[in-house]
Amino acid sequence: MDHSTHTLLPRQDINQAVLADAPIYGADDHKVGTISHVHQSANRTDIVVDVGGFLGLGAKPVLINADQVRLMRDEKGEVHGATSWTKKQLEDMPEHKD
Repeated sequence: MDHSTHTLLPRQDINQAVLADAPIYGADDHKVGTISHVHQSANRTDIVVDVGGFLGLGAKPVLINADQVRLMRDEKGEVHGATSWTKKQLEDMPEHKD
């Protein structure tokens, strides 16, 4: 997927309503996970990405700072993210527990 034509999300769109269920693409441009929810505070936004599993079953939630993912919309308006991490690197991160 060529992300060069996609529009970065403005800060006000980095929230639960916009990002829930958005796919995340990794270093090899394959889907590595899906955003399950967003944690926001006054000066930090983190996203929880479900990695691995099949159809949402057995996925491992990992916490990533939103600044470490390029969050954008494609030509159709679909929201997604891109990261330089591989699926394996994300799977090796500590599991996030709410």
